[in-house]
Amino acid sequence: MLVSVLASGSEGNSCYVETKDAKILIDLGMTTKYIKENLDNLGVDIKDIDYVFMTHTHKDHIGAIPTFIKKYNPYIVLSQKMLDTLEELKDYDKNILLEKEIKIGNTIVDNIKLSHDSSDIRGYIIEDGNSSLVYITDTGYINQKYFKKLYNKNIYVLEANHDVEMLMNGKYPKFLKSRILSDKGHLSNSASGFYLSKFIGPKTEKVILAHLSKENNDKDIALETIRNTLKEYDINFDSFDVAKQRETTEIIKI
Repeated sequence: MLVSVLASGSEGNSCYVETKDAKILIDLGMTTKYIKENLDNLGVDIKDIDYVFMTHTHKDHIGAIPTFIKKYNPYIVLSQKMLDTLEELKDYDKNILLEKEIKIGNTIVDNIKLSHDSSDIRGYIIEDGNSSLVYITDTGYINQKYFKKLYNKNIYVLEANHDVEMLMNGKYPKFLKSRILSDKGHLSNSASGFYLSKFIGPKTEKVILAHLSKENNDKDIALETIRNTLKEYDINFDSFDVAKQRETTEIIKI
């Protein structure tokens, strides 16, 4: 399995995943031009993208859909609730509605329900033989019932959106601060660290922190908070990367 986060943040999100059976994008939040250029940099032809898995329908996750489907005609995987809100996909003939699991050859893509102010939002677990990835962003919390399913995967792309103190002392209006801090908002650094303490296992090789707020977070603060939280739970792990808004992460091979 190959994994690279192409872009992550409030301006747009997309992640590339390659297994033996498929070339996949999670979300199309940047322009098609941006996605193509960054796939080119990875040595991937955008025409070879087989599937696009949608997390939810906020603009920073779906912005390129109209252009992308017209040019490249991939399968779009999403829930019925997501489809109901996306006019551009109503007559598209390559939609696949989410079920419990989707199998693409030997690749298995499972999904979990998250909590955000969107009609529906999903996190994904992609497994290809002995390789595995968890992708979770844009959620106020992660339900404990999924902890066992999320445990001991190779790669985690997990939201660490904000530092609570920076958010509370920042310039955002009160209603927006309340939204971000709510169960339908975003994960803080400390919350991300807590969840990682429950997920990281012997097979875990890399954690990529995602969707960091430009206004209310800082790379070094996020890393320090999460490392300290893991230490509190006696988790000895320090293999991190931080996804950026307009810079592709190095490609990870599992």
